[in-house]
Amino acid sequence: MTIPRVYLETTMFSFYYEKREGQRYQELKAQVRQVFDLIKAGKFEPYTSAYAMDELEAEPDIEKREKMKKLIEEYGIQFLGQSDEAERLAALYIQEEALPAAYPTDAAHIAITAVNGLDFIVSLNFGHIARPWTIERVRRVNARESYKGVGIYKPSEVLESEDSTGIHE
Repeated sequence: MTIPRVYLETTMFSFYYEKREGQRYQELKAQVRQVFDLIKAGKFEPYTSAYAMDELEAEPDIEKREKMKKLIEEYGIQFLGQSDEAERLAALYIQEEALPAAYPTDAAHIAITAVNGLDFIVSLNFGHIARPWTIERVRRVNARESYKGVGIYKPSEVLESEDSTGIHE
């Protein structure tokens, strides 16, 4: 069985060090940390990109920014650079209204996942990435453009699937 290749979108790094109080935020933080534990255990081959790095660099809390960047090295997360093809595909996602035009980086996260043939993206961006509307529209664009389907999952779905081995099948 091959190890699934997973793209970590910016929210995965951000929520690893989530400071907001409240049960929901703390649950999401715990889920993110469990996904990172699975990465450390060799269950997933992790990737991120220049798009995520740009967003990490924009974090105003310097201490949090540096901690998030250290996760990339600590967990052996491989880095994907920007590409013209990912930019083209991201533009198609926006054109097809899979993602709002105001969020081109969110489209780029998904596009770089598809262009590099990764298995899925993990995100806590429920507003633009990890939502049924986006998933369906991205699936249609990818099929039309001859890219394999890319799973778009919330951390909880990755954990559920890991328990049932659904993602690995």
